[in-house]
Amino acid sequence: MQYMVLIYEPEEKYAGLNETALTEVVAKHMALSAEMREAGVLLGGDGLEGVATATTIVTGAGGAQTLHDGPFAETHEQLGGYYLLDVADLDAAIAWARRMPVVEGGKVEVRPVMTY
Repeated sequence: MQYMVLIYEPEEKYAGLNETALTEVVAKHMALSAEMREAGVLLGGDGLEGVATATTIVTGAGGAQTLHDGPFAETHEQLGGYYLLDVADLDAAIAWARRMPVVEGGKVEVRPVMTY
């Protein structure tokens, strides 16, 4: 089964990290990605640029659309990246998700991908 692992973190936590700490976080993600690739479960994944680069298209009544700067949801955490995994079941996806390096206050969401 395929699962999307979504990483939500308070973006401001990264603004306060020094270069060494930021390099360590990236290295942890690279190491985990390599391990998932070796295990044959990683289908894809990437980090996302900051929320200041986001554009949201809102569809209103009658299909009218408007563009808005920034993310749609106003939350304490922002979607910072994702991994797409192909694993046996939810338990396996959760086991990988628990290993995601996140800053304090970060959350990792695991969701099955719909199959049609």
